[in-house]
Amino acid sequence: MKTIRILAQTAALAGATAACSVGPDYVPALAPIPEKFKELKGKELKGWKVAAPRESVDADAWWLVYKDPCLDALERQVEISNQTVASAAAAYEEARTSIRIAQAALFPTITAGYSITRQYTGARLGRSGSASPTTTVSPTGSTSPGATTTGVTTSGSPHGSTQTIAITQANLTWDLDVWGKIRRQIESNVAGAQVSAADLVNAKLTAQAQLATAYFNLRAANSLKALLEKTAAEYRLTLAITQNQYRAGTVSPADVVAAETQLLATEAAATNVGVAQAQFEHAIAVLIGRPPAVLDLPKMALGREIPPFPVSVPSSLLERRPDIAAAERMMQQENALIGVAIAAYYPDISLSASIGWIGPLNPANEFWSVGAAVLETVFDGGLRSAQVDAARATYWESVANYRQTVLTAFQQVEDQLAAIRIGKQQLQQQEQAVVEARKAVQVYLNQYRAGTVAFTSVVTAEAALLAAEQAALTTRQSLFLASVALIEAVGGGWNKCCLPTPNEVSRGVSIFPQL
Repeated sequence: MKTIRILAQTAALAGATAACSVGPDYVPALAPIPEKFKELKGKELKGWKVAAPRESVDADAWWLVYKDPCLDALERQVEISNQTVASAAAAYEEARTSIRIAQAALFPTITAGYSITRQYTGARLGRSGSASPTTTVSPTGSTSPGATTTGVTTSGSPHGSTQTIAITQANLTWDLDVWGKIRRQIESNVAGAQVSAADLVNAKLTAQAQLATAYFNLRAANSLKALLEKTAAEYRLTLAITQNQYRAGTVSPADVVAAETQLLATEAAATNVGVAQAQFEHAIAVLIGRPPAVLDLPKMALGREIPPFPVSVPSSLLERRPDIAAAERMMQQENALIGVAIAAYYPDISLSASIGWIGPLNPANEFWSVGAAVLETVFDGGLRSAQVDAARATYWESVANYRQTVLTAFQQVEDQLAAIRIGKQQLQQQEQAVVEARKAVQVYLNQYRAGTVAFTSVVTAEAALLAAEQAALTTRQSLFLASVALIEAVGGGWNKCCLPTPNEVSRGVSIFPQL
């Protein structure tokens, strides 16, 4: 058919005019990378070491290193129900559709239509006063007085004529991507989809780390409440001793009052811990996408030691952090847009074709046309130059953001390594202080029973013991939080190879079916 030949000729012309894309090709920018982490130079950090090749945790379940079934059950709900993660997943799907939108511009637009018109023309009188015959124009432009044109049905009378015109037509328009403007836009959108994919992973990692932080804070609060309740029980024994001494007439009522005050203050502090327990439990519920009212967690104490976790060399951090991967992909996204801006300097070339029939679909009623157009901007007051400069500036901004993201990542790892190293030393010292403080309490209680020291010495010793125990618990809590922050800082076991490839994001196949 002639229609097929016209479209084939148009496609051949488009292929012949195709050329390479203008603009700079993407080359990843360099980032400042140290050889080793400062905290691991010449230091033996017990439980934390440089990872061997292929040594890492499960990227999808990094929290398993804590060997806590309750934490595991909670963390697995983040990916399913957390609304921040769901929002990031929807943003990724939206970014993927932008690729398809850009790809559509590579192909011609074909429209087809059918129209029918009923038209009336009034009579024109000749010299004799009679109506003149109706004249219609054929599709070729010839005239035939009184004839009925093919595809046009005419009924004439002295009072005028009425005709029906039916037209079937197909049109093709094609903006040729000669200079690669569309292809650069597709490149930018593909990189943008990869940015969204990395943002999704980062949102999931952040939510998981927030949940682990709230979980260990909750367990620390449970431990603190248990400590205060245990201390209150010990203070009741002390109160009983003072009451016995008072009844024996060896001490004044002030000792009993002091013991009662100490007991009541400790019981009030234990009650106040309930606020923190409730708030941490509420935070966990929201992080797993559930109302706080439906979540009730068992009262478990904080663990004694943090688990070991392999720390990779600094260079591998670029491959393991999703925010770094997102920043790197952002550079390519902005680099491709420079080519889009440069392509505006070149003329737009478009092809058009049309074929149709007036009346029945047969060769006698056919009409067609093929055309080409070239449009070039002659003067724009420096608009295109400004747009190219803006695109380049945006690219260099993304480079700076990428390098800053890398530096921040190294800082976060170093911070947590230092916190763990120093915190472990501090915990050893505090635990020894607890042992000594407990000995002091026992000595002062014995001396008080013997009447050799005042009750204030007992109160002071017991307060020192409670403060030492609380400090040791706080340090253990900080170590668990630092371990979570360190795992998050090194990417939680994620690797850049998990990022969807350009083909995967372009095919329109979701890599996150569970979302």
